[in-house]
Amino acid sequence: MINVLVTGAHGFIGKNVIEHLNENNHFSVLTFTRSNSNDELQGLIKKSDAIIHLAGENRPDDLSAFELVNSSLTQFLCDAIVSSGRKIPLLLASSTQASQDNLYGKSKLGAEKAVEAMAYVTDNPVYIYRLPNVFGKWCKPNYNSVVATFCHNIINDLPIQINDASKTLKLVYVDDVVANFLQVIQEISRGISRPKIEPEYITTIGEMASQIKAFKNCRKTLISEKVGEGFVRSLYSTYLSYLSPDKFSYELTQNIDNRGVFVEMLKTKDSGQFSYFTAHPGVTRGGHYHHSKSEKFLVIMGEARFGFRNILTDENYELFTSGGNPMVVDTAPGWTHDITNVGKEEMVVMLWANEIFDRDNPDTIIAKV
Repeated sequence: MINVLVTGAHGFIGKNVIEHLNENNHFSVLTFTRSNSNDELQGLIKKSDAIIHLAGENRPDDLSAFELVNSSLTQFLCDAIVSSGRKIPLLLASSTQASQDNLYGKSKLGAEKAVEAMAYVTDNPVYIYRLPNVFGKWCKPNYNSVVATFCHNIINDLPIQINDASKTLKLVYVDDVVANFLQVIQEISRGISRPKIEPEYITTIGEMASQIKAFKNCRKTLISEKVGEGFVRSLYSTYLSYLSPDKFSYELTQNIDNRGVFVEMLKTKDSGQFSYFTAHPGVTRGGHYHHSKSEKFLVIMGEARFGFRNILTDENYELFTSGGNPMVVDTAPGWTHDITNVGKEEMVVMLWANEIFDRDNPDTIIAKV
């Protein structure tokens, strides 16, 4: 069991770090927040096997807090580690602004120098992270994160301000930051290290705003953005985290006729669309073929007969499936096909098509089986 002290435990990164630590049986979490005193911090350090130092000030009402919190608190922390007589691995969350000539940057540089000096004297393991902008769930909007502000405001139909759409942003995702922290405190080395969080995403203010707006728009178009990997995946996860519970759901259009209902659920830019339909007992749906389009059917409830006919050879084929025996049924180009509810209850069928339906070029030709 590794006792990990997290300073700044109530901050955005701190909350994420603590949740991940609590999910791992190898760690026991100690926390230091603004409500704790320096004496309490000294006591916590004595119990610690590793320290993740996140406490910091980046937008204080009193500018002197930069020096007091970012530099002086870090120095106190280092002195307490030295007085403990133990080599306690220390991870410092610094900032890329440590190289800039401003009060915040100077205070972060002061924190770096404090931990470096301690490491030189004691050989205490030190990891200095010059973090760029970090984004992810639980970051406070309208404070110091443009990602959090844009996600929150766009979701809630509030205005966003863009002074320079071409301004470049360097970003890292909070889950990647936390994963690196947890790996480091389990693979301790000696001396001073300066790890870099990977991947680092580079975008512009304008591109990011457009992407977030596209996330919101997908509820109307049903066309999902490519949210499966990389920056868009992480940004989409962040965007969703700002949904209030009353916005968790949204309605879909039901197309109703005497056969049942048809509902489109989700469309993708390059991998087709998902929908479902129902059919009353005895009802047959379909009766068409495609030249290129393909489909997959899955009966969720009820009993179904699938009929097929090759439009060139007139070869016929039929198969039966039901909700109690999950089976995916493919359609093949050049085979007309239909599906009939042969049960006594309503049939519910999930449908995937490999392309979004195009009314101007439907590739759906009516033909009886």
